[in-house]
This record gives sequence, structure tokens and C-alpha cells, in this order.
Amino acid sequence: MSAKRKIIFTLPLLITVVIFGYFFWALTKPGRDPKILPSVLIDKPAPTFDLVALEGLNVPGFSRQDLTSNGKISVVNIFASWCIPCLVEHPDMVKLGQRNDINLYGINYRDKQEDALNWLNKNGNPYHRIGRDPKSRAGIDWGVYGVPETFIVDASGTIRYKHVGPLNQGDLEDTILPIINSLQAQSSQ
Repeated sequence: MSAKRKIIFTLPLLITVVIFGYFFWALTKPGRDPKILPSVLIDKPAPTFDLVALEGLNVPGFSRQDLTSNGKISVVNIFASWCIPCLVEHPDMVKLGQRNDINLYGINYRDKQEDALNWLNKNGNPYHRIGRDPKSRAGIDWGVYGVPETFIVDASGTIRYKHVGPLNQGDLEDTILPIINSLQAQSSQ
């Protein structure tokens, strides 16, 4: 085999190995958590939105203005009745909703009103306010990849944290509550 033919056969293999090696390194490099999806909204004001309430539930809708109206930290949870992981995290949302020192808001994402209402009546409603987003317009503005997603918004309306996927007790204790406590301490200074 001539040197030219060896190069023709070896070069594609070498390029493939280099590309594979780069992607393997990028996915496994130390300190990288594959569950964390970066958000361009962190440390930026929450988007402008105004969502109507779910009819048949005695809970108002909400808008961006509600995130800053009472000086509390807000937790905004994107959920849907058709979302299995939303059902998994729901007991932890109920625990979070029992706190009086935060606002827990829900954005009902791409859902039928009657399905969302039935789901909340069956599983309990932890939210202080719920806005409907049937066409995902607010979800797009929030940079939602899918449901569930949860945002922590400080009292000035700035997004401070984004959690992708269902929350669990460990997430609450190790991440969510420490961030809330830290933001509350900063706002009281």
C-alpha cells in the first residue's frame, strides 16, 4: 500500500478519534454536572408576562409585577398535569408552599385547563398564585426547556437560580433552601 493510500484511510479515522475524544472530555471533565443547564437569565430581571388564573380554582393568576410586590423571595415552578416528573416533585412543592416567608407561584405549561384543575384538586394546590400558559409564550420568555423547571427570583425581580427537572428533598435541603435563606439574609441587610 502506498503512503498516499495510507493517509487516505488513516486521516478519517484520526479525525473521528480526535472529535470523539473532545466530546468525551467535554462531557466528563471534572466539576461538570450534566444536570445543570446554563441559563442566560441568571442575574437578569424576570421576563415581562401577565398570566390569567385557572378558572374554577380560588387562586389568582400572576404577572412579573407580583414577583416584586411584597418584598419576598419568589419560587416559580413550571408544571403540567401531563408531566410525570411534576407529579414526582409535587410533595416537595407542597412542603415549599407551606412556608410563609416566600411566594410560591406556578406556571401551568401547555396544559388543558380542565386537566390542570383536576390534577391540582386531586394532588393538592401548593401555589399562592397560578398562571396559565397554554401556548408556552411565557415559557419561551423564561427559557423553559421542558417541565418541571423551577426558578428562584429575588425580591427585586431578578432571577437568581434555575433548577431543571423534578425537585426532591435533597435538592430542597442542599440547594433551594440555602439560596432562599441567603437571599433573605442579603435583603435584610
